Amino acid sequence: MMAEEREREPKYIRYLSRLLPVVVRPTFRQGLSQRLRWTLIVAILYLTLYHIPVYGLKTFGAGGLSIYEIVLGSSIGSLVTLGIGPIVSAGILLQLLVGSKIINWDTTKPEDREKFMFWNKFLAILFCLVEAFGFAVGFLSGNIVEGLFWLVVIQLALGGVIVILLDEIVSKWGFGSGVSLFIILGIGTQMFSSFFSPCSVAGGICHATFLPANNPGPYVGQVLNFFTHVFSGNNTLALMALVPIISTVAIFLIVAYTDLMTINVPITFGMLRGFGRLWSIKLLYTSVIPIILASALIANFQMMARAGASPWKPGIYCSPLACFDEQGRLIYVEGKSNVLYYLTPPATGIPTQLLKGTFTWREGVRALTYTVFLVALATVFSVFWVITSGMSAEAVAEQLTGFGFHIPGFRADARAMKEYLDRYISPLGVLGGIFIGLLAAGANVLGAVVGGTGILLFAMIIHNFYEQLRREELEEAPPLVRKLVEW
Repeated sequence: MMAEEREREPKYIRYLSRLLPVVVRPTFRQGLSQRLRWTLIVAILYLTLYHIPVYGLKTFGAGGLSIYEIVLGSSIGSLVTLGIGPIVSAGILLQLLVGSKIINWDTTKPEDREKFMFWNKFLAILFCLVEAFGFAVGFLSGNIVEGLFWLVVIQLALGGVIVILLDEIVSKWGFGSGVSLFIILGIGTQMFSSFFSPCSVAGGICHATFLPANNPGPYVGQVLNFFTHVFSGNNTLALMALVPIISTVAIFLIVAYTDLMTINVPITFGMLRGFGRLWSIKLLYTSVIPIILASALIANFQMMARAGASPWKPGIYCSPLACFDEQGRLIYVEGKSNVLYYLTPPATGIPTQLLKGTFTWREGVRALTYTVFLVALATVFSVFWVITSGMSAEAVAEQLTGFGFHIPGFRADARAMKEYLDRYISPLGVLGGIFIGLLAAGANVLGAVVGGTGILLFAMIIHNFYEQLRREELEEAPPLVRKLVEW
């Protein structure tokens, strides 16, 4: 059947499929230790690329693009500037087309699944070229050495292709998902730097001696700031350094705990009498997708506003949406449009402002309007994602009935199951969006490191890896991994 299906495919598709780079699956069964070893190798390779700058750029750093680094697991200016962007863009586009039935593929069938995988990789490589050009023109144009524009584009695109292949190695030879691995590596690197980096905030100079004398501080690493101020007897500054650490840990624990909350729906298999199980629906039904989309939308608004800003006064640039200083930071300007100012989080956390004595009623209003806006956006995107990505009650009912499952005490058809599941899925689509929005906004308002989106992603992915490990045969795992999971 698959051979006949492939024969009916256009010749150009068969030709392209032979040209695409591919990672061959192992021909033998791998143990958990071997898969974890491959995952570790890929992680080391990715972190190496993460710290190699693209040749032809004047400076290395994210600037105002930190939200993209968090969401894409990338490092702006490095060989993995695109991060998982091409993979995710291709996957979301195909998922929406298939989930909304614009493309009528049944991915439970081998031939349609093979089509999906081919087009997913083809589109991902195509997005590498498109996004590399977009980054070079839109984000890095002022940072590229004259005459090296296309060389920078080629490096960014090749880096994206390498990330696609590394992701494929993880999915076929390693453990878990390469996309998830790259996200936690990127966020983890930023989090470690925010806690322990000995680089000074001003100038980025790193100092080998930081405690407590001959110390220029403050440091990027809040842990170092905390101990430095404790040893120097400045308790207020020590507390200011401690607040982001406590906020980050608290939000992480809340997210990890919330991710465990589920509603168990009983289902039975019609072909075998007495065979039943519980199907769990998470409170955070759409996971962190709504907050990623909401954060990306706000970031795009900021970039459009910055691109359209013109000089108003020395050092101040204004557009119809917002005003910025010379460093591109949002500022409040009396008599000008400050729409985006009230739709973005305070530059520093509210607790830090209170300790500094810089808190004003305007910052309080800003925190409130930002929280309401982010929660509203996350809720809308959550409902939208349920409808378009095959997670609606109707789509799930069709999938379960297709496998022969039904709800005990109800007719064994998709309509009855859809009505039953709709009691849970529709409310959870709304509640999950509200809750995830509140968590992200709370983290940003409190001033947690890597922001609310970063903490949510990090906590959920770590928890998913842990759950996957628990389902494995731990006899094959290294002793350290076995003790960690059993603990």
